[in-house]
Amino acid sequence: MDIVPFAIAGAGWRAEFYLRIAAALPERFRVTGVLTTDPERAARVSGGWGVPVRASLDALVADRPAFVVVSVPHAVTPRLVRELAGRHVPVLAETPPAPDLDGLASLADLAASDARIQVAEQYRFQPHHAARLTVVEAGTLGAVTQAQVSVAHDYHGIDLVRRYLGVGFEPVTITARRFASPIVAGPDRAGPPADERLTTSEQLIAWLDFDGRLGVYDFTPDQYFSWIRAPRLLVRGDRGEIGGMTVRTLRDATTPVVAELVRRDTGHDGNLEGLYLAGITAGDAWVYRNPFVPARLTDDEIAVATCLARMDAYARGGPGFCSLAEAVRDQELALRMAEAAATGRPVRVESPA
Repeated sequence: MDIVPFAIAGAGWRAEFYLRIAAALPERFRVTGVLTTDPERAARVSGGWGVPVRASLDALVADRPAFVVVSVPHAVTPRLVRELAGRHVPVLAETPPAPDLDGLASLADLAASDARIQVAEQYRFQPHHAARLTVVEAGTLGAVTQAQVSVAHDYHGIDLVRRYLGVGFEPVTITARRFASPIVAGPDRAGPPADERLTTSEQLIAWLDFDGRLGVYDFTPDQYFSWIRAPRLLVRGDRGEIGGMTVRTLRDATTPVVAELVRRDTGHDGNLEGLYLAGITAGDAWVYRNPFVPARLTDDEIAVATCLARMDAYARGGPGFCSLAEAVRDQELALRMAEAAATGRPVRVESPA
């Protein structure tokens, strides 16, 4: 397998995910250069990761990467994506592709063009979600009519709702409300809290009615780091449901079947294979296998690495995995969801023209 050379435009917190993945999987990925004009970030990239720093887009693409990951502030993303597309350089854009409806509208022509652009919507590739989606797509639950997703914010949560329901660009009616409640502050990007203090938890709950298929979005940002706010997920079909990591279904009208989605990690209890996720099983069958064994990656890093591997295949003419049009739709619905919560009135979003 050839090593995939890719470049990164940006050097912030999210860009470092890609640097960690390349460092953990040097036989799979190589960062040809990182674009940043910030001296402190440039020093961190070159000194901490040993990766070349480029001060211009011309210099970045001169390294001939297979594609460029665009991981910059949301307001800058549309311009950089357009510039790279104009140079016929394949692009893997971080989420969201634009911060607002005007920015999304500005991408309409690119979304409809033949430019080689995909979006790094990684949640569906996290092992637990990938395993559940395998069960759903196999028809185990029958026709899926409801997905309750309390996992990720805004466009990430919307994308999971659409994936579990099997929804594309169908019209939807959105009803939403916000709710604030006290919570003891937990960890954040900087690490664990220094002391105990009370803060406010901002929750957004929304119903997305896809004319007969219901998505329930429920999220508070505390869930990303909190020790006391866990993710939750429920997917219901006419023959069964997935609740968390439990699959309930029917073999026939009188024979219920219950199977657990079991995570298979190595390195526990004296096991000497290494420390990594091997995969996830349901009963006696694998429903997910980690393609990056034996690298020591978090679930989210496995998902981002999956985006990189799929982007490499796409840049060489293979199938897409999250088009710019899909990512635009996810962000549009997230923005409309916020509008519904702000106004207290249902919002109808039609299919794109």
